[in-house]
Amino acid sequence: MKLLVTILTSFGSIVSIGFGIWHFFVPRIWNWYSYIEPTATELVIAVRAINIFFSLSLVLLGIANLLIVFKNSPDKFSLMVMLSVSVILWATRTALQFIYPQGSQNPVLQYAMLAIFLVVFCCFLLSLLFVWMQKM
Repeated sequence: MKLLVTILTSFGSIVSIGFGIWHFFVPRIWNWYSYIEPTATELVIAVRAINIFFSLSLVLLGIANLLIVFKNSPDKFSLMVMLSVSVILWATRTALQFIYPQGSQNPVLQYAMLAIFLVVFCCFLLSLLFVWMQKM
């Protein structure tokens, strides 16, 4: 069971880290700032700050999950807290993709994003349930 938790958490964490790193480059790739009025400098600064904070949060959360799950004797409470945070984060992202889908101009992209978000959510949820059920 511990190996399965490690594998599921590692996969979800690596995807979170990758998504966070990729998101640092999203404004440039999709030319976000071309949609904002050039004189709205405060809005550009705010969007940039939110994206950096979001991207860095995903990277740090993924790293923290990996550090805890690979610790020789992981503290069950700490692991459950980190997994709970990850479950809530990815459940929210999955729900938002259902309600307000991104990538809707291309159905393949839209549903691929939904599938990835759902898989990552399930990895963290299953890990949390396994940790909760087992005695460590």
